[in-house]
Amino acid sequence: MTRFILKTVKVKKCWKIIQDVISLHNLINLITNFYNMLVKVYASATHGVDACTIDVEVNSGGPVQAGKMGYFLVGLPDNAVKEGYMRIAAATSNIGLKLPRINMTVNLAPADMKKEGAAYDLPIAIGMLAASGYITTDILDKYIILGELSLDGELRPIKGALPIAIQARKEGFKGFILPADNAREAAIVNDLDVYAAHNLKDVVQFFNQEGSLEKISINTREEFFNNHSDYMEDFADVKGQENIKRALEIAAAGGHNVILIGPPGAGKTMLAKRLPTILPQLSLKEALETTKIHSVAGTLSKGSSLITRRPFRSPHHTISDVALVGGGSNPRPGEISLAHNGVLFLDELPEFKREALEVMRQPMEDRVVTISRARQTIDYPASLMLVASMNPCPCGYYNHPEKECVCAPGVVKKYLNKISGPLLDRIDLHVEVTPVSYDKLADEQPDIERSESIRQRVVAAREIQEERFKEIKNVYSNAQMPGNIVRKLCQLTPQGTALLKAAMTKQQLSARAYDRILKVSRTIADLAGSPNITIEHLAEAIHFRSLDKESWMPT
Repeated sequence: MTRFILKTVKVKKCWKIIQDVISLHNLINLITNFYNMLVKVYASATHGVDACTIDVEVNSGGPVQAGKMGYFLVGLPDNAVKEGYMRIAAATSNIGLKLPRINMTVNLAPADMKKEGAAYDLPIAIGMLAASGYITTDILDKYIILGELSLDGELRPIKGALPIAIQARKEGFKGFILPADNAREAAIVNDLDVYAAHNLKDVVQFFNQEGSLEKISINTREEFFNNHSDYMEDFADVKGQENIKRALEIAAAGGHNVILIGPPGAGKTMLAKRLPTILPQLSLKEALETTKIHSVAGTLSKGSSLITRRPFRSPHHTISDVALVGGGSNPRPGEISLAHNGVLFLDELPEFKREALEVMRQPMEDRVVTISRARQTIDYPASLMLVASMNPCPCGYYNHPEKECVCAPGVVKKYLNKISGPLLDRIDLHVEVTPVSYDKLADEQPDIERSESIRQRVVAAREIQEERFKEIKNVYSNAQMPGNIVRKLCQLTPQGTALLKAAMTKQQLSARAYDRILKVSRTIADLAGSPNITIEHLAEAIHFRSLDKESWMPT
């Protein structure tokens, strides 16, 4: 009897435990069903120098299995995006919020597009908090949200804020919420509310209408016209070198590529660095184009907005072909694109890798870099002026007026052959840089021409070209003229034709070099205000083909 009673008690206890478990299970189901919801937040990604909108979909609900994390991220994320959950979990915890222990599935759409970078931290965090009931707003679909999270909830800057803001306005979004370091850059775009966020908590309070974010606004035109900074360099610093100054003036007036050849210490780098000071000021359209490229590349400084000075890029000769032209597994603009609307300076040209120089040929001709991958093709603009410098030989004194070259026989030819003929053909002006004498260096001349006065002549020549090419698409300067336009606009006199024929025959110039001479002649005529190319203009253009001369053809 006693044994029967004990068994009955045990059964009742087990039944009670089962009932408790069932009740707890029902409670868990009730809680998880309460959180079972779908939230959609909008982010963006860059594609070349443009952007496309990314839908961040967060679906919550269902208990987390024992030993499982309960977080699922889909939509081709890279490692930086995948690791974002750890940053999100720490950031939400450190601002006083705790994500519930329920399953969360995050989808980044379109799912067949590769997602990269930590900028998705903030939109995913906002989506997860909204799906957990911490954000009750119904205006999430009116904003583009981007930002990288620190473990304490602080927001770090992102790349590509400007093209993303342009795309957000185009698609009709009300505003753009992003880290404060990028806010001025995005605020260039009008008709879009740009909010600077410092912390995840600020964004949560903004959507719950418990606080506000700083709204950034910029008058783009005022910002542009008030920030044409004066250059530190000036052509007034250059003593002598009048011939080289003239060559650079011609190059600036027509947008021509130029190479400077001379011994060490002759002032090649000094002259090249002063070329941007005589170029026309950036137009507002050019400034926006340039800023977009640097925004995507992440080279803009914190708190900056619009680039108002022409870029001057001077990569080291050890640069790879990918870094120079652009590309990589996740394509990024190279130095050629970063120099768009500005100057790319290659110091000691023969020291660059042959492969790196050869991949420049097509972009220099087409003024665009096309990067092709299996899944996508990306175009980066590359309208630039190439300025190169080189020593004439390894010792630097070949063809020097005073010093003897000590290079062994055949070394000079081998050195010059490091630069291919097709690449040299794409360089319009070959300029010999001779050393400056002590008398000229020590002479204090108060009347040396400044960059401002040279720029005025350059601008006047560019205005003539702008009028000339207003009916021709994608041609803005003499250097950009295609072959058929060259024949039409660069008519020569009989004397000029005879002179050019003699130069072509004697120096064995290619057809591309022929076009280059005509283009430079046209620019020289524009600087002189002449409607026609005279024999003087043609002779000066032929003069600037130094590497084609017999003295530069060592045996």
